Amino acid sequence: MSFDPLHQFVVKEIVPLSFYGYNISFTNSALFMGLALVAPCILLFFSLRGQKMIPGRLQCFSEMIYEFLFRILEETNHQRGQAFFSLIFSLFLFVAFGNLLGMLPYAFTFSSQIIVTFSLAFTIFVAITILGILKQGFQFFRIFFPKNTPLILAPLLVPIEIISYLSRPVSLSVRLFANMMAGHVMIKVFSGFCVAMGMWGVVPLVLNIILTFFECLVALLQAYVFTVLTCLYLNDALHGH
Repeated sequence: MSFDPLHQFVVKEIVPLSFYGYNISFTNSALFMGLALVAPCILLFFSLRGQKMIPGRLQCFSEMIYEFLFRILEETNHQRGQAFFSLIFSLFLFVAFGNLLGMLPYAFTFSSQIIVTFSLAFTIFVAITILGILKQGFQFFRIFFPKNTPLILAPLLVPIEIISYLSRPVSLSVRLFANMMAGHVMIKVFSGFCVAMGMWGVVPLVLNIILTFFECLVALLQAYVFTVLTCLYLNDALHGH
């Protein structure tokens, strides 16, 4: 049995497929992406089926998630942002369930793959940029040089703002990828210690249990951070500086 802490991040083919020489195989990463899409749908289906005036635990849990995300969107984007609630709601659930499903034994954490997190972040970045141009026109580019800023600062401020704006998908994706990868590597390392130390492995075992609980909190926290930053970027597209 291998205790290589990086082995858990290997993308493996489940159903080999090819299309005109391109490898489009169904992998463990694709499988857990699909599960991260289906699991929230199942949760919401059973929690909202037969809704009651006095909600049960499952219905109450779903309504809490709804109200929590709606409050975040409303505080950052006000009334104009409500039209994008479905996007924010789906984004949070996808990232959160992807992170949490990766905590299961023998599961695969697709959010620990930089190509996945960057693709998600870059798609959001492009969509929000297009939305900002459609909503504000050329006024959207005021984001690089806010109103009432002294003109003399333009040569310094504009390049800084452009670099900061273009780095958004990088920072958004790396933050999620790095946190999930680091946590899983640490858990794997302590799991190896449990076996290697024999009867004395109870100490790293206890630490591993604590780390696992902590990593579950990190999984939810990273989904929250990813969602909040998306809401803030959306605010720039809708309202500008």
